[in-house]
Amino acid sequence: MVKILLLLSLLFSLSFAIDETENNETLAVSDPLTTKIESFLSEQTYSNNAEFIKLIFEPKSAFYKNDRVDAVKVVQTLKENGLLKLFFKKPQEIKLNFKTSGAPLFFVKIMGDTLRNIGYYRYVTVASNRDASEFIWNIALTSEYVTDPLILEHELRKSGCHIIDINRNSKTEWTYVIDIAHAFLNVDELQVDEITTLKRSLYAHWLNVANIKELKIKSTRHNTWYPYIAYYDASLHLLKVVKENYVHYKINLEIPQNAKYMKISDLYTLKNIRDELTLYPSDSK
Repeated sequence: MVKILLLLSLLFSLSFAIDETENNETLAVSDPLTTKIESFLSEQTYSNNAEFIKLIFEPKSAFYKNDRVDAVKVVQTLKENGLLKLFFKKPQEIKLNFKTSGAPLFFVKIMGDTLRNIGYYRYVTVASNRDASEFIWNIALTSEYVTDPLILEHELRKSGCHIIDINRNSKTEWTYVIDIAHAFLNVDELQVDEITTLKRSLYAHWLNVANIKELKIKSTRHNTWYPYIAYYDASLHLLKVVKENYVHYKINLEIPQNAKYMKISDLYTLKNIRDELTLYPSDSK
């Protein structure tokens, strides 16, 4: 009888221990914040700093936004406490994946400008895919460090965008989900009767022309400018293109009513614009 009671007691204890283990595992799995933190760190780094990590991520509720983990804040906390390693001992090929539900061309333009502003000039588009719900742009580059998510977020906000989620797929591959619902190009806005001078550049000049009807552009004699001018709406859909195959030193333009952005370039090469272009906007829309 005593043996039977001991056996039942042992079975009950074992069953309780198993249930408790399963419950703990379920809690660990169902904790999105812990899962996100672990994804940014190596197993060794997380294991060696587990107690410290628990401390700096209290209260957990502070790391959620709109019922989802605030990935940017998680990265910021890890970085401020010396836990996030973004540098390599030697240059590596880095893969960056950018996802959005917005217009693809607008998104690529914004991301291209953003990457250039944070110092990435040489990257290669690996793939781009669009389906009913999202657009994905994959690029690769060689660098001694991974893109700093905080710097990227700061630069994106200048164009009305923000990072929704960040995933570290591996040491050299990161994925960013970006909201561009309120995006705009971070470019100079032309105003009536305000003269603007465009300096020599390796890149086409982009301007906001939402408030003007007419524009006169003067080119100096140092240029051999063959005007190439394109107009776009607020989502960067192409509206009109002006192309001239002979040298201009002055051109008068009428801005399309629904144009918000304008690109000024050269029909053949920007090397033709060796000096400045001067813009004279007139008439409000």
